[in-house]
Amino acid sequence: MSVARLVRRSGYAFLAGAGIVALGMGSVSAQTLEAALGMAYVNNPTLNSQRAGTRAVDEKVPQALSGYRPTLGASASAGPEYGRQTSGGVTTSGWLWPRQFALTAAYTLFNGFTTANQTRTAESQVRGSRETLRNTEQTVLLNAATAYMNVIQAIALLDLQRKSLAAFEQELRATRDRFNVGEVTRTDVAQAEARVADAQYQVSQAVANLSSARAVYRQVIGVEPGRLSNPRSIEGMLPANVDRVISSGLNHHPAVKASEFAVDAAVFQVKVAEGGLMPNLSLQGQASQAYDQSFAVDKLGGASVTLNLSVPIYQGGVEYANIRQAKELLSQARIDVDVNRDAIRAQAVQFWGALEASKVQIQAAQASVAANTLALEGVREEWRVGQRTTTDVLNAQRDLTNSQSALVVAQRDRVVAAYSLLSIIGRLDAISLGLKVNVYDPRVHYDQVRDSWAGVRTPDGK
Repeated sequence: MSVARLVRRSGYAFLAGAGIVALGMGSVSAQTLEAALGMAYVNNPTLNSQRAGTRAVDEKVPQALSGYRPTLGASASAGPEYGRQTSGGVTTSGWLWPRQFALTAAYTLFNGFTTANQTRTAESQVRGSRETLRNTEQTVLLNAATAYMNVIQAIALLDLQRKSLAAFEQELRATRDRFNVGEVTRTDVAQAEARVADAQYQVSQAVANLSSARAVYRQVIGVEPGRLSNPRSIEGMLPANVDRVISSGLNHHPAVKASEFAVDAAVFQVKVAEGGLMPNLSLQGQASQAYDQSFAVDKLGGASVTLNLSVPIYQGGVEYANIRQAKELLSQARIDVDVNRDAIRAQAVQFWGALEASKVQIQAAQASVAANTLALEGVREEWRVGQRTTTDVLNAQRDLTNSQSALVVAQRDRVVAAYSLLSIIGRLDAISLGLKVNVYDPRVHYDQVRDSWAGVRTPDGK
């Protein structure tokens, strides 16, 4: 007799086959995992917050580029002034109303390549922020997939516990009937009552677990879970073995890429600090106009252009401390790359093992469900003719429920492990999954602000 037939005969058709738990939910108008991931991609506040943070990092590039541009300034002053002047024996005194206006322009010709290195630093930080955004996107989508499967698991386990409670209540009624005619003892009734009470506890715990899973689903995805359907398998998107998973993760995981860009930024930051020891050459022009500066002069105007050179000799040692600090931060950034690579390698092995184990567990649980279904039917028949005790029936029912629960958990674990591996290789994103959403492109906002010279309005970056 096949597993499917055995499970159908026991009333648990949603556990049949090797696929994911079906839960008895119709596929019509059911919410798919891809749809849930799409809603998380659009609605999740953590992901939207990181997008805003990435746009903020984009502004570091125009900030650095401002060092290549001239600066303009205007000044004005006016106010009463009492003066006294003696010239040729003649004394003049009285109130003056001096007024002065000036326009100043300055342009840096050389600053030790500080502007160039600051620009390269900012560009590396932008690339790193994009990888951080990708990592956040993967984390959010993995949390969404996990929340989706946790709700499916919680619904299935609650359904199993309710069916188990109904079975124990039926056994309790049958035991009481046999007790009334003297076929069993009071002990048998007490054992059945104890199993019913335990099943009631398990149902209440399953209800609480479902409420918790639904709350997390709402938090991550942004909507209440509706009718959930079985997810399609993504295992075809995974590498063939764990070595390829590790290799792909080390080359493509956004956490590793972000730490590598952090190294690039730290390298340029050292050069920025070293620029503090180099001379600075700037060009400055000024035009001014003054009125009533003295009793003898009513109007005074002028213009000037100057070339200014400053050479740092010693300023208390702060430049040297900045250079040493930047070098230590560079060392830290390089170590962080190794830390992230080690973490990815360990997670790749962990999730690959979890995926392989879940496959074996599903097969074992399916065999256990089939065997326990046969055992329960046989024990019940033998109990009716007095060859088995009430305890034997109760134990057989409990064993069947436990094996069915193990199958549900193993099926959930297989899906979550597959999505975890997809995140390790850096492909848990909207494009790779084919989500039907408007994909957020961080390059749009960057292009909008990179060469901006003025303006305070923030572009949408969409």
